[in-house]
Amino acid sequence: MAKSRATLGIDLHVEPTGPRVRRGLTDALREAVRTGRLTPGTRLPSSRALAADLGIARNTVADAYADLVAEGWLTARQGSGTRVAAGVPSTASGPWGSAAVQPTGTAPQPRPRSRPAYDLLPGVPDLSSFPRAEWLKAARRALVAAPNEAFDYGDPRGRVELRTALAGYLARARGVRADPGRILVCAGISHGLQILGAMLRARGASTVAVESYGLDVHWRLLADAGLRTVPLPFDELGTDPRQLTEQAAVLLTPAHQFPMGGTLHRDRRAAVVDWARRTGGLIVEDDYDGEFRYDRQPVGALQGLDPDHVVYAGTISKSLAPGLRLAWLVLPSGLVKEAARAKGGKDMCGALDQLTLAEFLTSGAYDRHVRAARLRYRRRRDALVAELARRAPQVHATGISAGLHVVLRLPPGTEQATLRAASWQDLALHGLHRYRHPDATFKPLDALVVGYGTPPDHAWSGALEALCTVLPESDELEATGRG
Repeated sequence: MAKSRATLGIDLHVEPTGPRVRRGLTDALREAVRTGRLTPGTRLPSSRALAADLGIARNTVADAYADLVAEGWLTARQGSGTRVAAGVPSTASGPWGSAAVQPTGTAPQPRPRSRPAYDLLPGVPDLSSFPRAEWLKAARRALVAAPNEAFDYGDPRGRVELRTALAGYLARARGVRADPGRILVCAGISHGLQILGAMLRARGASTVAVESYGLDVHWRLLADAGLRTVPLPFDELGTDPRQLTEQAAVLLTPAHQFPMGGTLHRDRRAAVVDWARRTGGLIVEDDYDGEFRYDRQPVGALQGLDPDHVVYAGTISKSLAPGLRLAWLVLPSGLVKEAARAKGGKDMCGALDQLTLAEFLTSGAYDRHVRAARLRYRRRRDALVAELARRAPQVHATGISAGLHVVLRLPPGTEQATLRAASWQDLALHGLHRYRHPDATFKPLDALVVGYGTPPDHAWSGALEALCTVLPESDELEATGRG
């Protein structure tokens, strides 16, 4: 039997006015706070309860709440619901006494945001799982064995111990063809792109092709180097390289496309290599999430097809921690000196961290850590997929065979409303629109990019519950359109 409206929670008398339901509700709630009828600290009904009482869509109420939270009239915290903000002035009491309206320009300002209760943003691993004890052991061994010259300024390419360990590991685990002399250690993938951007601009390049979906920070770094980014078409086979012409380079994530999650089709891998050979163009391969795969065999690096035309970029930001600021470029032999000059002619990464990572790789500790992390993240992914199938079957998860995030396809027109509901729940989420190149020409999709790596184990179930709470419900979609 359906629940009676009388049993749905806290009662609130409010009368939305005007032809637009959301605007009328927002104005009515704001007026109730301003006049003192709703005093600071008063808890409001849930969006579901108030929507049922008023006979409107739940997302309309959630949007009105989110607007008032952003304006500073309300606060929302996971576990304590939505309340009238403390310190909000009213006509009943406050710094303006019984004035009917606030003075011009004194509207409440948005409250400073603290850390969200739950973080499902992509791009960061579970930092609580960093292998502190094993890393400390490796650091001790590396420090004892380090030569005195290791504490000098050093080779701009990075410590030879780390470059040697990386050459062996990448050949074994990722199919990369490299020797230590062609590896350049850098302080993260962004630093590597800054180096490559400066090198390409010094060569007279003006344009770099990129994927239609990707990281806007990477596009900005290339733009800062004076390079224009041109998006390539994207479809079910991944990025389509057939529109590559005279661009100086192309930036790809072929092993696990970010954020869509697919693997570049083998015919397109061959096609982009053929383009590089014909034109002399450079392929920059960002091996995004290369270590984490669950339901498929590992995909070898594109660099293995043609080391003379591909720059392979890798990092430990996902597998260990971004705070270590260690990444690498495996360069064509003819670009090593240019890249070292673009880096500034000196090593900018800490020698001890480089030596520690070299020891971590050669001792087998890195392989053990990655295998354990892969199992832990797979369990999270499986729990996410199972819970979606149970509670939100209308939301389709894609890109789930690898990586630390999934893409949740939403019904058309619901992405922004879902993000507002997430903000109200104090849940950090990104929509797919954030990762769409501004010059992309195809019709945008409504979707969420959900990272399941960030929450520590003890917070994962709560984060999953918060996510399912904000997803559009199948029986609400039609009503949402009317609201």
